[in-house]
Amino acid sequence: MWAEKWPASAKLNLMLRIVGQRADGYHLLQTVFQFIDLCDWITFHPVDDGRVRLLNPIPGVPEIDDLTVKAANLLKSETGCKAGVCIEVEKNLPMGGGLGGGSSDAATVLVVLNKLWDLQLTKERLMELGLALGADVPVFVYGYSAWAEGVGEKLEKITPVEQWVVVIKPDCHVNTKEIFSSKNLTRDSKSIRIADFMEGQHKNDCLGVVSQEYSDVKAALHALSEFSEARLTGTGACVFAQFESKELAYGAYKSLELNGWKVYLAKGLNVSPLYSKLNS
Repeated sequence: MWAEKWPASAKLNLMLRIVGQRADGYHLLQTVFQFIDLCDWITFHPVDDGRVRLLNPIPGVPEIDDLTVKAANLLKSETGCKAGVCIEVEKNLPMGGGLGGGSSDAATVLVVLNKLWDLQLTKERLMELGLALGADVPVFVYGYSAWAEGVGEKLEKITPVEQWVVVIKPDCHVNTKEIFSSKNLTRDSKSIRIADFMEGQHKNDCLGVVSQEYSDVKAALHALSEFSEARLTGTGACVFAQFESKELAYGAYKSLELNGWKVYLAKGLNVSPLYSKLNS
């Protein structure tokens, strides 16, 4: 398993409702996570000095602050493992787009190093460790499309239709903290059931505030809506639309690409590429 490339896939929020707020300020959510087959790729190289380091650190990000390094060090502190590793990340997912790239990278580190180092931590414990790194990490450790509640940590497996997807990454970064602090954000949506989502209730309560505050996101939503219903994933900045066939999705993808958008063509997946590889 050493020196193999391991996938860290993107996710979409197919729905996001804010149904309340805790005393500590965290928002209570209902959301649906589904994976898509766009991936970063991570390779693990054993080292003898017991250290955790990155082969290609991100410019401007101290190595110790990188989520992949944090994840590996968290495993070491949790288990007392003395092994070292050099982590090589092939970065394909856009940063700051709401696709969960950094969280997915961290989850792949937790899951794969748990195997490589033979730590034998349960998936549930890995999810708990992941939550300390970021709210989206547990779903990537979980590895299946999920209905999520609480602050996003209570997960239940579901199987939405695996459709073709076109994703636009607008030329901006949305400040998630800013959006969740907005006085215009809906915080009292009525809770719904999984059956309601499956029947088509898939609004995103952040959409209005984000499109109002970020003109690039609003423009991307407008461009994509020419082909199918355009939606926001998380707080963005990425927007997406689902299609019933690859041909329809590809037509939209090519048209948007010709018009200068940074655009991705992908397939929705209910089992993450990481677990597909682990179980193959």
